[in-house]
Amino acid sequence: MAYPDDLLSPNEHVVIHKHSHWKMLLLPVFLLLVVVAACAFLASLVSGQSWGGIAQIALIVIGVVLAAWLTLTPVIRWRTTHFIVTSDRVMYREGVLKRTGLDIPLSRINSVRFEHSLLDRVLGCGTLIIESASDEPLEFDDIPNVERVHSLLYREVNDNPDDDYRPGEVVDGRA
Repeated sequence: MAYPDDLLSPNEHVVIHKHSHWKMLLLPVFLLLVVVAACAFLASLVSGQSWGGIAQIALIVIGVVLAAWLTLTPVIRWRTTHFIVTSDRVMYREGVLKRTGLDIPLSRINSVRFEHSLLDRVLGCGTLIIESASDEPLEFDDIPNVERVHSLLYREVNDNPDDDYRPGEVVDGRA
């Protein structure tokens, strides 16, 4: 999904647009399976009782509410979290009802580094750390292909215009 061009300034183009890594969805999917299994188990326990029909309906309602809260909410949060590098700035947007955003002009970035644990290396993600004119470095967790993002961001930040990304270039296997 491309970032809306009407939100970009003239002559600005998107270099990288990513959502957080899918690993952040592992816990919600696990919780969905636990909720379904627990509701099915409890429904089988009350099925022989005279009040079993009402209890099963209550269990279904509770299961749907828990599944929506524990699974659907994180999926929507993941889908609405964007990490974007353009030719002019780094943008980070997150939130569903309360939307927050952060923009860092490329000219204000002092250094870029990344970190990833062994699990992050296996899954292909990591933390991107951007040091800018602000006091504290900014950390962006669960960035997919963090080494490639680091390299492309560094190319955009440095002063050599010959190695900058241009629309139509292949990045991450995509045009």
